[in-house]
Amino acid sequence: MTAAADAAGTATSAEPVEWVSCRQCRSLVYDKRLSRSLRVCPDCGYHGRVNARQRIDQLLDPGTVTLLDLPVHSADPLEFTDSKPYPARLADARRKTGLDEAVLCASGSIEGNPLVIAVMDFEFMGGSLGGSVGELITLAGETAMERGVPLLIATASGGARMQEGAVALMQMAKTSAMLGRLDEAGLLTITLVTDPTFGGVAASFATLSDVIIAEPGARLGFAGRRVIEQTIKQTLPPDFQTAEFLLANGLIDMIRPRQELRPTLARLLSMGTPVPRDHVIAAEAPAEDAAEATGGEPWHVVQRARDLNRPTTADYFGLLLDDFEELRGDRLGADCPAIVAGLGRLAGIPVMVMGHQKGHTAAELAARNFGMPTPAGYRKSARLMRLAAKLGIPVISLIDTPGAYPGKEAEQHGQAIAIAENIRLMAALPVPVVSVVTGEGGSGGALALGVANHVLICANAVYSVISPEGCAAILWNDPTAAPRAAEALRMTSAELLPLGVVDRIVPEPAGGTQADNVAAGQHLRAALLASLRELLPLDDTQLIADRRARFRAFGAGS
Repeated sequence: MTAAADAAGTATSAEPVEWVSCRQCRSLVYDKRLSRSLRVCPDCGYHGRVNARQRIDQLLDPGTVTLLDLPVHSADPLEFTDSKPYPARLADARRKTGLDEAVLCASGSIEGNPLVIAVMDFEFMGGSLGGSVGELITLAGETAMERGVPLLIATASGGARMQEGAVALMQMAKTSAMLGRLDEAGLLTITLVTDPTFGGVAASFATLSDVIIAEPGARLGFAGRRVIEQTIKQTLPPDFQTAEFLLANGLIDMIRPRQELRPTLARLLSMGTPVPRDHVIAAEAPAEDAAEATGGEPWHVVQRARDLNRPTTADYFGLLLDDFEELRGDRLGADCPAIVAGLGRLAGIPVMVMGHQKGHTAAELAARNFGMPTPAGYRKSARLMRLAAKLGIPVISLIDTPGAYPGKEAEQHGQAIAIAENIRLMAALPVPVVSVVTGEGGSGGALALGVANHVLICANAVYSVISPEGCAAILWNDPTAAPRAAEALRMTSAELLPLGVVDRIVPEPAGGTQADNVAAGQHLRAALLASLRELLPLDDTQLIADRRARFRAFGAGS
């Protein structure tokens, strides 16, 4: 007869474990099969807990792991005793886990990308954050800084360690300051949230990383469900504080099953390293089709710009980029589907890309708010532009929006402020910035992604202070005068170029981008690489000065 255990690996008998019971669906799974699936239940997908050593083995390349020789000084500053003295609890945890403390730190690589990793272990006193845990995580960050490599932290904790009182509380400030130093050093930081992550850990290093990934179902929050329900008598939704809840509310970037963590982390690590400023960009052959001529009746151009068959931002990402990882959320409580953004690689160059996202069908348009961002969309893009500046990688933005969302909630959440802050931020980014109007460039909602060193426009795109319909309604008091307004606004690519509003027109395939998405992508890729070829050699000061001078000139006279 063999013993059974739960999916976390806790045996119910002293006999060898061959079968385990899933904590979620309660089905019995052969232990070796569960190990092959990285402790993820093959029946229901429940992600069972793994210890720190298992986590490091799962993530890092075999043969590259080196445990960091860091000093562990576990103290008893309060001489704390509950049912047993604190030193006795520490000794019990060490015997149970074989660890010196609730975190294990190592160096290694993931698919050849070097990094330092700190992994918390919930089996060691609930992964609680005490003085020595905070010291080890801080030392891991300082080691990453010395070596010039990214830092990955895998969290699993009930919060700060009560037995150390205010000393444990101070670790929140200590570890947060360390992450601030990594920001100053321009090194990528990633948090992997595992279940559970609460309290002082959630309110410090767990949520300060550049990218936050969570395993399915992982819980993260400051106060736990039971504390909230008992304290304020509030009924909480079933998915409260789960990874899925956090993603929907813009608090994490992505959810990844355990089997997908290694390739996802490898892509992020590789895209978080800038190319040298003297990087040579190889020339690429342009599309061989005939280019669409610019010009024509402005109202007809407006109609072509709005054609639902034109490539969307997401379509262009698929056509342009060698790799792409979408990053989501403004980290303030919302995500906006009208802006898609993330890390990518263009012809081998790591870039931060973002753009307005519409859709090709009525359902897609509704789901994406017709490409009209809320404040959360602009704050998400601002967060990622700051990350690009930290990492030293170019920013590419694609513009295709009727304008910012005009609803009541958008105004309540500071739509005008969010747009203004983006404009100011883009003007001062110390990296190359290229913006492309691919369809509609509507008012401040477009300009919030358009303060760039080079502003490009597709041949059949438009860019204006207001829509023709809006202009006709206000100035002519007649919405049917939209064609007349389109002509008066001089909003087509051919008319914007001599005004200096755009720097270059991106040719379109015969019939427009909607006629041949692949050729449209080739034209845009060639134009973007041409801009990066000019901008990458410039230093930060020159990039900022040129961008400010470009916009300073409008309205200043000849």
